[in-house]
Amino acid sequence: MTAPFAWIRPEPHGIHVVPADCWIDPSRRVDQALVTHGHADHARGGHGRTMATPETLAIMELRYQTREGAAPASYGETLRLPGGVDATFIPAGHVLGSAQILLEHAGERVIVTGDYKRRPDPTCAPFEVTRCDVFITEATFGLPVFCHPPIEQEIGKLLERLALDPERCVLVGAYALGKAQRVIAELRRAGHHDVIYLHGAMERMCRLYEAFGIDLGALKLVSDAAKDELRGKIVVCPPSALSDRWSRRLPDPVTAMASGWMRVRQRARQRNVELPLVISDHADWGELTRTIAEVDPGESWITHGREEGLLRWCQLHQRRARALALVGYEDEDD
Repeated sequence: MTAPFAWIRPEPHGIHVVPADCWIDPSRRVDQALVTHGHADHARGGHGRTMATPETLAIMELRYQTREGAAPASYGETLRLPGGVDATFIPAGHVLGSAQILLEHAGERVIVTGDYKRRPDPTCAPFEVTRCDVFITEATFGLPVFCHPPIEQEIGKLLERLALDPERCVLVGAYALGKAQRVIAELRRAGHHDVIYLHGAMERMCRLYEAFGIDLGALKLVSDAAKDELRGKIVVCPPSALSDRWSRRLPDPVTAMASGWMRVRQRARQRNVELPLVISDHADWGELTRTIAEVDPGESWITHGREEGLLRWCQLHQRRARALALVGYEDEDD
């Protein structure tokens, strides 16, 4: 007799769906891949066939020049895979196009979340709670110390600092996929409608978001602006550019960074960040534990971060759980 869930096998380089011989978010090239979202620790080029949402496939084409073998699946659409496996893509709320993947085989249901968050985000579809037998969850911020503040509070801090000294600009470091667009959209939601200036590395992803209907307002490249034009303005750049020579062209910038890791003061000091903004595209501790309780799976498999803390929480609440040992999934500038 086959053991329960023997058809899905965590391996160091990804999750193997054995009857279909396909992999979820593999860190190496495979013949068939199911991809949850476009961040580089989950997506890569070179697969024979890549199944993902249309938005994720567009992101992968932009970032990794992948086009051949792309197989789009919209939210709610079920793909029939070899070996009698069904795969359904469900919103994850992480970034544009991000999806949980529901796998069904032999009467058993497994969800692989990829990365997710539960907070509202104007740039992507919200996370949907879906019941399953096994819930494979991330744990990037899987410690009780991580409790993200309301984003309105952090955007308010940014706008207050901008108004404090109109002769300076505020330079916001934000991950190029997801975080940058969310910060811009939240600024618009807060009533900030001035031109927002971009580092050149941010432009193509912002335009892709706009092509999928995300309104980011007036954007302009820093390279197309005079120095005095940038006074009293917000500039968005990759985190790596905060201390780069590129930033010297800006008018006495206030250095800010939008990341869940800004909760850790030492990380802010290491990056010489004057204005830390605790803005994350991952679930915090409360969201992780609430999601497990709401999904109420028979067992949780925990990966991508602080597995031990979330594993202990499950044990204390009489929930079956195990930690996975996957490679190639690193902390981003979340």
